Amino acid sequence: MANQLLSIAPRHVSLPENYVRPEPQRPRLHEVIAGTSIPTIDLNSPDIIDEVADACTSHGCFLVVNHGVESVPEMLEVSSEFFDLPAEEKAKHYSDDPMKKMRLSTSSNVRTETVRNWRDYLRLHCYPLEEFVPSWPSNPPSFKRVVSTYCREVRQVGMQILRVISLSLELEEEYLVKILGELEQHMAINYYPRCPQPELTYGLPPHTDPNAFTILLQDPSVPGLQVLKDGHWIAVDPQPNALVINIGDQLQALSNGRYKSAWHRAVVNSDKERISVASFVCPCKSVVINPPEKLITNGSPAVYKSYTYDEYYTKFWSRNLDDEHCLELFKRE
Repeated sequence: MANQLLSIAPRHVSLPENYVRPEPQRPRLHEVIAGTSIPTIDLNSPDIIDEVADACTSHGCFLVVNHGVESVPEMLEVSSEFFDLPAEEKAKHYSDDPMKKMRLSTSSNVRTETVRNWRDYLRLHCYPLEEFVPSWPSNPPSFKRVVSTYCREVRQVGMQILRVISLSLELEEEYLVKILGELEQHMAINYYPRCPQPELTYGLPPHTDPNAFTILLQDPSVPGLQVLKDGHWIAVDPQPNALVINIGDQLQALSNGRYKSAWHRAVVNSDKERISVASFVCPCKSVVINPPEKLITNGSPAVYKSYTYDEYYTKFWSRNLDDEHCLELFKRE
């Protein structure tokens, strides 16, 4: 029900019980490493192939600058405007069905989880745009125009990233573009309200993304993204006009485990609300995920079974976000 949305609830003085994590699962914010970050890569760098290979191997994620996405300020502004809409306007879009292609919801998967996450989000399917835009919110009035522009620009960046990742794996430049089929594109516009007790809960708990990779736009003034590196959580402070690239489970499988799907989480704070926009670049549902023969050798046998992305996606959404790594279910014996 729409009244579950945090963005329409009165401000909480204390954290409701159904958001409180058991002691072992809490974020332990005092242990997070600050003052470091993930690699930053200029998309015009002459050394981009080597830089991407290093980042995908060491971190599973990286920041990109000089990406050419000019609609970033408008995208952040219209996202904030949407969550500022009156409750009755937002209620029109509410659904807790994770398979619905356009929905406003809360937490992660309220049908299956026992502890909720401190966020609301608007989920959109974005490709092909002409198929999905008519069902998008018409309020704020600029929403469809701004989000459509952002989706087109981000898709161009995504195709560029895929070509660079192919080359970094010493494959043909178009290999991943071809093998992943007619790429689907989804989006989650996330809203993290101010939280009375951020040390007890998450905006999103530790997880990997089920898709090929994610392009994340962070609120430039409010940190919240953290990435797991060598057993420690590191804070990824937002950089102005930078995008975060998170390698997802399908690229880990296609690279035969050479590249790692980034474990990441979103924490919340008591002082400021936060917006982020995650664009998910996804294989076509019918695509069979299998590493190229070039990456399978005597020393590196195939790590995962062959499967379709549809099989993986269905399994991913049948579980809780913070369950064991879904990719483990597809490992060869």
